[in-house]
Amino acid sequence: MTKYGSFPGTRPRRLRTTPAMRRMVAETRLHPADLILPAFVREGIGAPVEIGAMPGVVQHTRDTLKKAAVEALEAGVSGIMLFGVPEESKKDAVGTAGTDPDGILQLAIRDVRAEVGDELIVMSDLCLDETTDHGHCGVLDAEGRVDNDATLERYAEMAQVQADAGAHVVGPSGMMDGQIGVIRDALDQVGHEDVSILAYTVKYSSAFFGPFREAVGSSLKGDRKTYQQDPANARESMRELALDLEEGADMVMVKPAGPYLDILAKVADAVDVPVAAYQISGEYAMIEAAAERGWIDRDKAIMESLTGIKRAGANMILTYWATEVARQL
Repeated sequence: MTKYGSFPGTRPRRLRTTPAMRRMVAETRLHPADLILPAFVREGIGAPVEIGAMPGVVQHTRDTLKKAAVEALEAGVSGIMLFGVPEESKKDAVGTAGTDPDGILQLAIRDVRAEVGDELIVMSDLCLDETTDHGHCGVLDAEGRVDNDATLERYAEMAQVQADAGAHVVGPSGMMDGQIGVIRDALDQVGHEDVSILAYTVKYSSAFFGPFREAVGSSLKGDRKTYQQDPANARESMRELALDLEEGADMVMVKPAGPYLDILAKVADAVDVPVAAYQISGEYAMIEAAAERGWIDRDKAIMESLTGIKRAGANMILTYWATEVARQL
């Protein structure tokens, strides 16, 4: 009896047969050098403070931050993004602590640079939200709205003091129009031409930022919808991208990462500069919470989420799991 032919002749499953086969043909590979660790340092504490909504993440003391930086370096992580949390009494309307050379973020930058030198890229969050008593990313006008141009003046000052403190990279995250050009000019004017700018080019007004508010002790009143992007919009992201590149951004970022992989892919396809994506606090918290309840496999979910971000086009991923994942890789 004549048998059927070899249909189907093409069998993609042949390349999925064993772990070794799947590893060999994998199109996307995570590497420790892809990862950047966001870290919080809080003024006036004697021991690390657990962040309730982010199990495993803490507000560091200056000493424990240095230890975390060394651990990240030893694991092969490329960089550390620092966020400063000043004492509540030091917050004011214009975020003075953000431009004080002895503000907590500037002290932390100096600490980490002294500890790791040039072996780990030290990045600093360049924004006013952690240091203002109203919690917004900029200076407010008489009507309580964020004043874009007055805020740019503060960002220029912040860039200079962060660079003076030793930041290799500044990360303007406030989504003010013109911020990259003003910061580039401010850095160059004081001899910091070698300090890079990682532009938060695409930053959506996202519900997934929730746990971050606790992490930085946010005093936010209201929301940030007048300056962060509308989640409904995509073309707007490409306009922001063109402006940031024109103004001198060295690297660009999409934030959040997971809910906006389509935007990340568009940005990555459009540019010839490095592209970062920030796997934010809410993304972290959801996986940790589901894993704690036994609903998902924690380690597999972490790796899958990061692989998806890398596959979408990110050259660099900011993730709170950076050191842990780098060790596994």
